[in-house]
Amino acid sequence: MSLPTQIPVNPIIKHLREHVNKSYTIRQQKNPYSHPARVLFNHNDGAQITAVDCGYIFEDLVRRFSESFGEEAGAHFTSRDVVYLMTDLLLSDADLSRGGNVTVYDMAMGTSQMLSCMEERIHELNAEIGVTCFGQEFNLSTFAIAKADMMIRGGDPNNMRFGDTLSEDQFPGYTFQYVISNPPFGIDWKREQKAVEAENAKGELGRFAPGLPKISDGQQLFVLNGLAKLAHGGKMAIIQNGSPLFSGDAGSGPSEIRRYILENDWLDAIVQMSTDMFMNTGISTYIWVLNKDKPVHRMGKVQLIDASHCCEARRKSIGTKRNDVTDFCRELIVRAYGEFKDDAIYGDKAGVYCQSKIFDNETFGYRKITVERPERDAEGKPVLKRGKPVADADLRDTENVPLTEDVESYFKREVLPYAPDAWIDEKKTKVGYEIPMTRYFYEYQAPEKTEDIMARITALEQEISESLQMLFHKEEE
Repeated sequence: MSLPTQIPVNPIIKHLREHVNKSYTIRQQKNPYSHPARVLFNHNDGAQITAVDCGYIFEDLVRRFSESFGEEAGAHFTSRDVVYLMTDLLLSDADLSRGGNVTVYDMAMGTSQMLSCMEERIHELNAEIGVTCFGQEFNLSTFAIAKADMMIRGGDPNNMRFGDTLSEDQFPGYTFQYVISNPPFGIDWKREQKAVEAENAKGELGRFAPGLPKISDGQQLFVLNGLAKLAHGGKMAIIQNGSPLFSGDAGSGPSEIRRYILENDWLDAIVQMSTDMFMNTGISTYIWVLNKDKPVHRMGKVQLIDASHCCEARRKSIGTKRNDVTDFCRELIVRAYGEFKDDAIYGDKAGVYCQSKIFDNETFGYRKITVERPERDAEGKPVLKRGKPVADADLRDTENVPLTEDVESYFKREVLPYAPDAWIDEKKTKVGYEIPMTRYFYEYQAPEKTEDIMARITALEQEISESLQMLFHKEEE
């Protein structure tokens, strides 16, 4: 059973509404304890509150609850506009006409709003299809809300399970058709370190075989958990901050995780969202879309979508959330994703728009080569050992050679002209991956002409001079 589109308002709520200022909309109050009812009601006829309105009411209350308990940025929930963007990206190419049952999993479900939105969107495509939701949460209060919500919606509350996803996996052996999640980012995993390292030691039998991220940020562990739970043909949408795009050198845990994803051809798209999209953090965020069964035309390729300009400013902020992904914005982004065009712009570049670019997987890879130069004696001659030059550690350098380029050709072109005695220590060569999204969408902005700057300064000086003259003239009078 799913929630109706609109929820009747009982006489108590109708009575409360009559005692509040009807001009108030759902918004943050400077004092969260003063007239909380004002935040909730803004209906003139007293008949109905939409499910979306109820969602925003609920989210605002949960945000206040989170702040009162010092929740860290990125550790709690996602607003409905972002959730619906994620669901529509996941379902944009879904064929649900055959019916049956669809499984959906959220590894950091909070109050389970992502699961309920996913169920809603699936039923809009096929009202007869079954949807079974699974979720895990380690905050006891939000877990209780999620369990109650699942019970109210007619689902199985036993599928909502309590525990730390990284150290206490409640769904071992399960796989799901869809994974949707906004796990914590920028938060350390010291608490789970022992369990995570033990599972990493299991190799392919564990969830974290490819590598481990830096201890200060565990968000890539959630990506690996999601991939381990994703069925063949399954699809995942997960929110990350900028760190997983490029942090970590070649051979490091973060780089090896990116390598694992890209060399398995599971990275489908990354959507960069605007700043100020969340209620408790204003940083840039990204939706990673991963697919274990890409359609033929997307195989071996990754789509990057810059949607940082595809939003509209809110009339009134909710916490740090100052921008919304409106229906129009969401349609632009989903259309860009669906059409899969390179260097295509959707919308008005002078206003609201997004831009799509397509890259081969190998574009993001590189070989980190170690360049050695010989140690020299007092006479300036190379020091030899067993007939081979001894490397001078002080002159050692590294170069990142794109996977799409031949190493020897690169070395002859970029190194030997400046260091004819150099060589590559091939035993130290490592493969790395990074996704410098900002670089790919950077557009050079020519600086203002000197003449124009001087003209503006001259005009300002003239204006100041005239103002001073007027001031002194009045004083003389």
